Amino acid sequence: MGDSEYIIEMKHITKSFPGVVANNDVSISIKQGEIYALLGENGAGKSTIMSILFGMYEPDSGEIYIRGKKERISSPRYATKLGIGMVHQHFKLVSNYTVTENIILGMEPQNKLFGFIPRVDIKKANRDIAELSERYGLKVDPTSVISDLNVSTQQRVEILKMLYREADILIFDEPTAVLTPQEIESLLEIIRSLRDAGKTIIIITHKLEEIKAIADRCAILNRGKLIDVREVKDTSTAEMANLMVGRKVTFTVDKTEADPGNVVLRVEDLSVKDEMGHEAVKDVSFEIRSGEIFALAGVSGNGQNELVDAIAGLKKAEKGHIFLNDKDITESTVRERIESGLAYVPEDRQNVGLVMGYTLKDNLVLKDYYTDKYSSRTVIKDEAKAENGTRLIQEYDIRSGKGNDTIVSSMSGGNQQKAIIAREIEMNGRVVIFMQPTRGLDVGAISNIHKQIIDERDRGAAVLLISLELDEVMNCADTIGVIFDGRINRIAKASELTVEEVGRFMMGVEKGGES
Repeated sequence: MGDSEYIIEMKHITKSFPGVVANNDVSISIKQGEIYALLGENGAGKSTIMSILFGMYEPDSGEIYIRGKKERISSPRYATKLGIGMVHQHFKLVSNYTVTENIILGMEPQNKLFGFIPRVDIKKANRDIAELSERYGLKVDPTSVISDLNVSTQQRVEILKMLYREADILIFDEPTAVLTPQEIESLLEIIRSLRDAGKTIIIITHKLEEIKAIADRCAILNRGKLIDVREVKDTSTAEMANLMVGRKVTFTVDKTEADPGNVVLRVEDLSVKDEMGHEAVKDVSFEIRSGEIFALAGVSGNGQNELVDAIAGLKKAEKGHIFLNDKDITESTVRERIESGLAYVPEDRQNVGLVMGYTLKDNLVLKDYYTDKYSSRTVIKDEAKAENGTRLIQEYDIRSGKGNDTIVSSMSGGNQQKAIIAREIEMNGRVVIFMQPTRGLDVGAISNIHKQIIDERDRGAAVLLISLELDEVMNCADTIGVIFDGRINRIAKASELTVEEVGRFMMGVEKGGES
């Protein structure tokens, strides 16, 4: 290493995309062997600056020094050569390959058949990877096929991929966005053990508790500018939040007491099977009144997805009934359900919520483009569509490079989410389902969405909120149902439950009936 104590120095990095300055004169220096967090709202420029370090973009201006030597990182391949690895938010794995095949792609260990025909030595690779997995406590079987693995195991495969390439600078982009609380604990353990093995770790996140738990220092970005770099142990989460959003953030939600009306959504003895044909939802019954937020709390994978898919019409119910305004919609098509007043903000915004290759204005009318409002006979009214887009972009603060004509795949995750929420709320549904509405969003966006959820309740909608974030459930819900292993094992007024109790029901430690 040069005479610098820093393994990475990024000096005066500026990077613009059409309509957006993603990084504006940002300088960061990272010490060998520290865990360095990058904190900021969606679209603050965190992923961009790390994509520059990993060679996915070149900066418009600025310099990068690695181990004291000036480098031009022109590609991820060159970054890998420098010992830099990155685990992306959306994994880059080939789903019908094994763990080992994914890890060695592009750098296959070879031995010579008959001394001269090169062939891939998969056995040796399997052994090396099993040994690496063991050493860092990653618990991965090298011979498993990716499509059989859950999200947290796939993520560990991505970590192994970096280690196999001998990376000693590891970048994690929003690594906990898709994990359950238990998986997050074990990931943080893994990250600590990587640091103890001498690796330098950069973690992009907007979850303040995680930074507190794990990072040594944190850099705070806001709209492309570096606001501050802080020692984590001397900075409270409240200070971090304020720096990151540029204003005081309240973590509590202002809401009045609910004033529920008639039952709008009623689910009776519903059972639903998952992809594998196992019963994922078992005899579930509950009802939601107009003007009430019913939150379903639970650890990921306990039947929430199947339950919501059945209500929204994406999955068939095996038995039981779903009533919307006393009308049985169990067998109705998706469009019939939408027309009966069902709005739905799905968990998977990219595959279910949006058509990624469409423009923003087209995505905003996906549910009602065929109505008189947007089409006369066979012609879509472009002007009406554009007006609708312009209004929603402004009302919901959807940030995008080219306004109405932005292709949604180029928008940040948080702004994609705002687009879906705008579209669904505009439908004025009788029932509005929010599935993980704030997943992967920052503090500022979260408090806005919570306010929108409560506004929906206050205009008289029946709101079903499904969330893995306990504080979200406790903050928003009027009534809480806890789901464990496909059954609802407790339904009670939010005011009668403590966080600890809900946590115990979520883990199946306690069983309870209706209250």
